[in-house]
Amino acid sequence: MTQRIMSIHTAFGETKQAGALLWLTLARMTAVQIAATSSVLALTALAPVVAETLNVGAYWIGYQVSFIYFAGLFASLSAGSLVARLSGEAIIASELVLLIAGLILLATAIPVLMILASVLFGVAYGINNPASSVILQEVTPAKRRSLVFSLKQSGVPLGAVVANALLPLVALWLSGWQAAVLVLAVVPLVLLIITLRHLGRTPQPVRRPGPGILATAIAEQRAVMADPSLRTLAALGCLFSAMQLTVTAFAVVSLVEIGWTIPEAGMLGAALQIAGATGRVGWGIVADRFGPFRVLSLLGFVGGALSLFLYFQPVLPSSVLSIMLICLGACASGWNGVFLAAIARTAPPGRVGAATGAILSYTFIGVIVGPSIFAAIYYALGSYPLCFAIFSIPGLAGGILGARRHMLEKYVRT
Repeated sequence: MTQRIMSIHTAFGETKQAGALLWLTLARMTAVQIAATSSVLALTALAPVVAETLNVGAYWIGYQVSFIYFAGLFASLSAGSLVARLSGEAIIASELVLLIAGLILLATAIPVLMILASVLFGVAYGINNPASSVILQEVTPAKRRSLVFSLKQSGVPLGAVVANALLPLVALWLSGWQAAVLVLAVVPLVLLIITLRHLGRTPQPVRRPGPGILATAIAEQRAVMADPSLRTLAALGCLFSAMQLTVTAFAVVSLVEIGWTIPEAGMLGAALQIAGATGRVGWGIVADRFGPFRVLSLLGFVGGALSLFLYFQPVLPSSVLSIMLICLGACASGWNGVFLAAIARTAPPGRVGAATGAILSYTFIGVIVGPSIFAAIYYALGSYPLCFAIFSIPGLAGGILGARRHMLEKYVRT
């Protein structure tokens, strides 16, 4: 009897310790995500004052986004090779070093070095999710995976808040945007110190050198295309990221075009972002209960339908339009955590980081191509409502793909 009680106490203690490790790891990975997102958006948030310093038009700052996401695309493609050589923690440490270096280069206000900073941000952003997925996968029970990954992804909108709300205030307080950027560099520096201490305390697995970066990237792409579930997730990443970026990029300007004031449209744009942040957590809880592909399918159908109904945007009452856009934000920006958890659930053992990097390359393609296609369609048609209606196609197509994959997996299980 005494031995049984002792075993129960031991098991309870181990469970409590595992739970503490999970939430501490989640908090650290979320903080890294916040640091990465706020660094990526730092120049955009400070665009007017930076443009004045550089004596260029503020719209030139928009080209920085292209540098970031193109670099992120290639970094994501190389993630498989990095994961084969380094531990997840070592990759996170490297990411934080890149963020610190990028912020320092950004603060120089020298255009060439600022372009280099953008490339470093893109590389850091591209390797973040593969590394954090490896780390979280090791400490997260399967029944909580979607929730945990969704909570981690809430760091994206939180990072946007840090950049857009706090950086301009810090720049005003310190009488200079360059000082504000250097203050922001303190965040990844603190996280780097914590990560290096963690690396020193935790035995790291021995990694054997593998094929080169290009050979590994090709092998990972073949592995994704050979697996129906991973192949579906790659398509969903491209479609849903295109849907998300078009909504976040053009919702506010479309409201202004139909007569809303800039403050009114901006407030609804902020509400849309908040809905996306809360949606990530909420959809994660739902996905743990009903399955990730079923939830991803639902998000695609609902997001696509709402985008289609925006064709009637000019004639809708303001209250109805506001509710529609907030719901669209919850769907179009709420899929990421469920998506990453689905990759971790589907990838073969030991291949989570590599599969995440390979699949996220399609997500970067959607981010780069989606808004450009939307802008080209608007240039040809001159109507935001019609553009939103046309861009219901990515969401609806994603809904069909997710539903098909869910039904096939359900059939296989039965």
